[in-house]
Formats: sequence, structure tokens, C-alpha cells
Amino acid sequence: MKKIIVALLVLISSFSLTAQTKTGTIDSEFILSKMPELTKVEEDLKAYNKKLEDELKIKVDDYQAKVKDYQEKVATMTEPMKKTKQEEIINLENDIAKFRQNGSQLVQIEQNRLLQPLYQKIGKTLEEVAKAEGYSQVFTITTSGLAFIDPKYDLTKTVISKLGIKLEEGK
Repeated sequence: MKKIIVALLVLISSFSLTAQTKTGTIDSEFILSKMPELTKVEEDLKAYNKKLEDELKIKVDDYQAKVKDYQEKVATMTEPMKKTKQEEIINLENDIAKFRQNGSQLVQIEQNRLLQPLYQKIGKTLEEVAKAEGYSQVFTITTSGLAFIDPKYDLTKTVISKLGIKLEEGK
């Protein structure tokens, strides 16, 4: 008898807890794509990428000049001089290879650094909207893989509106 009473109490309390939960969704990537600040981030990222490309070009030009210089003077060099120049060229090759490998990672790190304030702005605005409308949970639909979402619980347009972003009709 005690087990039945405890089971009923657990069942009743779980229904009351579920009734108090309000869940919504948001498409933060869509919001990000509509933010006017994204243009500045894209420009800054292009500039950073160009800077990296320029640095690589300088390294490659230096490498090519040292190889050419070595090839022109190799006949007149002593063995220790040859060995020193060869090590220098090998070090430059390794440096260029490392720079190329790390380049995409550096761009990704810079992109994350530039986008972080925009995501924080979206998050702060979402928090304000969720609290004002009584949501206890909000899921992002860009990475969740949700099969069905009721549009009346999607906070995307509300957050966009609160951020002051105007959407074209039909979006």
C-alpha cells in the first residue's frame, strides 16, 4: 500500500513539474546571419587572412632567395658553409610547412574571437526574452536535430526584433 501511495505522489509531482516547464527554440545562426555587425566581422576576418597570406609570401620569398643564393654559390663554399646554409634552408622549409598547417587554425581562432561578442549579444537578448515570456528552456535548432518544432514556441523572430534587426517579408 505504501508503494502505491509513493508511486502516486511521484506521478502527481512529475505532472505538476512538467506543467510548469515552458520550452522554446531559437535559430542563433539565422539571427547571426541577419546582424549588421556580421559585415564588420567578415571584413576583419578577410583582413586577418590577407595578413597571414602576406606573412607566408614573405617567408616563401625569403626561402626562394636563400635557395637561389645557395645554388649560385655552392661551388665556392666550404663544407661547413654548405652544411650551415642547407640547415638554414631546411629550417625555412619547416617553418613554412608549420605556418601553412597552422594557418587554418589561426583563422578559425580569429573567427571565434570576432564572433564571440555577437553570440553574447544574442544570448543576452534571448535571456531577456525567455525571462519575460516565462520560458524555462530554449533549444537551438541549428545543431539539435529536432524533428518537429511548433513555430509558436520559436523565439528567433522575437530576439531579432528585440535586437532591432528588420527582416524582409517572407523570411
